[in-house]
Amino acid sequence: MKYPALLVAATSTLALAAAAHAETITIATVNNGDMIRMQKLTDGFTKDNPDIDLEWVTLEENVLRQRVTTDIATKGGQYDVMTIGNYEVPIWAKQDWLMPLDDMPEGYDADDILPAIRSALTVDGKLYAAPFYGESAMVMYRTDLAEKAGVTIPAQPTWTDIMNAAKAMTDKSGEIYGICLRGKPGWGENMAFLTAMANSYGASWFDKDWKAQFDSPEWKAAFNDYLTMMNEYGPPGSSSNGFNENLSLFQQGKCGMWIDATVAASFVTDPDDSTVADSVGFAQFPNKEGVDNHGNWLWSWNLAVPTSTDSPEAAKKFIAWATSKGYTELVAEKEGWRAAPPGTRTSLYENPEYQKAAPFAEMTLNSMNAATPDKPSVKDVPYTGGQFVAIPEFQGIGTGVGQMFSAALAGQVNADQALQNAQQLTTREMTKAGYIK
Repeated sequence: MKYPALLVAATSTLALAAAAHAETITIATVNNGDMIRMQKLTDGFTKDNPDIDLEWVTLEENVLRQRVTTDIATKGGQYDVMTIGNYEVPIWAKQDWLMPLDDMPEGYDADDILPAIRSALTVDGKLYAAPFYGESAMVMYRTDLAEKAGVTIPAQPTWTDIMNAAKAMTDKSGEIYGICLRGKPGWGENMAFLTAMANSYGASWFDKDWKAQFDSPEWKAAFNDYLTMMNEYGPPGSSSNGFNENLSLFQQGKCGMWIDATVAASFVTDPDDSTVADSVGFAQFPNKEGVDNHGNWLWSWNLAVPTSTDSPEAAKKFIAWATSKGYTELVAEKEGWRAAPPGTRTSLYENPEYQKAAPFAEMTLNSMNAATPDKPSVKDVPYTGGQFVAIPEFQGIGTGVGQMFSAALAGQVNADQALQNAQQLTTREMTKAGYIK
C-alpha cells in the first residue's frame, strides 16, 4: 500500500521540479478586446506546455508602439513575443530585428492566411509574423436611428451621404451624436483614420518626389469636412477619443455612426456588451464623389519574435497556438463563432457557421479585398501602405502630424494653421532623412 503514496510523492516532486524550471516568455500586446480575450483563454496552452509560463504586458496602443520600438531598436530583450502591425513587419525584418516563422508546426497551414495579409508579413519569401486578426475599415451605423431620421446609408456611401446622415441623426439634448471618429493623436490612431479619409478624397501624403502634400486642395477638403463632422455632430472631448473610447460610446448607444476598423463589428453586435447589438448596419468606407478610392485601409495585429529573445522556440510555440485554426475553434466553442478573430484565414470566411453568426462577415471580407495598399492614392506616389506610409520615418512624422490635427480638433489652432504646420514638419523631417534633395 506504500507504493502508490511513493509514486504520488515522486510525481509531485517531478511536477514541482518542472514548474521550477519553467521558461517564462513575456508577451507585449495591445489592450484591444480580441487580445484581452486571448489572455483569458491561455489555460489550454499552459496545460499542454507546463514548461512555459506566460507573462503579459498589456498596453494602450500608442504606448505599446513606443515601448516595443524602443526595445527592439536597442536590442533590449524585454519581450519574447511582440504584438506589432503590418507597418513594422517588413521594415523590422529588413533590419534583421525579427526571426522568420518559416518552421511553424505541421498543420499550421500558413497557406490558409488571406493573401493580402500574408503578403504584407512576408519578406524575401519568408513569413516574419503571424496574424492574430486582420481588418479594413467600414461604416457601422444604427439602423434604428437612421430609420427614425429618415435617412438611408447606401452599401457604398459617399462622404456627402455620411455628412447628411450624421446631421440628421444628431440629438445632442439626448446625448446622441451623429458620428464618432478618432481624434486621439498618433500615427496609428487619428492619422490612420485621417490618412484613409484623405485617400478617399484623392489626396496623398507625398508626390512622386517625396514632397509633402498637406497644402493640396484635397487635404484641405478632407480635413475641413472631418472637423465639421466632429465639431457639429460628434461627441464632446473627441480629441481624446481613439478606437476603444469610440467603441464604448457606440456600445452605449451614443453614436449614430462610427467609421473605424472592421474588427469592431463583433463587439458592437455582442448582446452582452452592446446596448444596440440588434440594430447595427454596415457599409463600405466612404469615398468623395468622383474619386475611386475607399480608403485602402488594411491592417493586421500580428505576433512576432524579436531576435533579442532568449526563448525563441517557446515564443514560436505560443505564436503557433494563438494564431492557429485551433485557437479560432476554441474561441467559437467558448464565446460563439461571432467572436472568432477576423480577417486572417480564408477558411473562416468559407465556414457556414461563421457566415451565419457574423452578419458583418461579408462586408469585412469585401472591404479587405477592396483595399489596395500597393496603390494607396489615386495620385502617382512613391510609397505603399493604405492608412499609413510604409517608411521608417512615418512613425515619428505621423505622430507629430497627428498631434497638430488633434490640436485643431480641440480648437487650439484652425484648420489652415494645422495643415501648414503639418506641411512644415513633414518637409523638414523628409529633408533631414534624405528623401528630398
